[in-house]
Amino acid sequence: MKKTTIPTKKFILNYGLILGIISIIYGVILYMTDNVASRNWIFAVISAVILISIIFYGISAYKTANNGYLKLGGALKIGIGIALIGGVISIIWNITLMNVIEPDMMSQIFDMQREEMIKRNHNMSREQIDQNIAMAEKMSSPYIMPILSLIWNLFLGFIISLIGGAIMQKNRDVF
Repeated sequence: MKKTTIPTKKFILNYGLILGIISIIYGVILYMTDNVASRNWIFAVISAVILISIIFYGISAYKTANNGYLKLGGALKIGIGIALIGGVISIIWNITLMNVIEPDMMSQIFDMQREEMIKRNHNMSREQIDQNIAMAEKMSSPYIMPILSLIWNLFLGFIISLIGGAIMQKNRDVF
């Protein structure tokens, strides 16, 4: 009797789309509450909880559909795939937000960063603050920011799926 595993593609697409849609909804909520530029740690925690929950749930759903069996490689494939699709959808939302909906958002963010630097570092000169903001502007270009965001999302997807796969892993019996 041949034992096969089910394809992961359906789970990657479904849960990647769910992650992307929830990320957009969360982004809209942040935008509507005027918290897009906020650096409050709670917003990062909520975003991480969303990512972790959906990747874990996607891996768990695959394991259930695969008769309770899960290899670590399959978990990694599913988790990274979900993070990739969700990340691309989230990047599309952010590009739309920053270029169409709120074109001057980056200047607002840099102004907030400048004010925070002045508050935190009283002994920092105006030139040093301007240099730091100039460096942040270079890193926030329309080409670099989405790439860094996607790399970060894939890295988190790898770590989350590695942990989830190690916890949920169950190989088929040899005999």
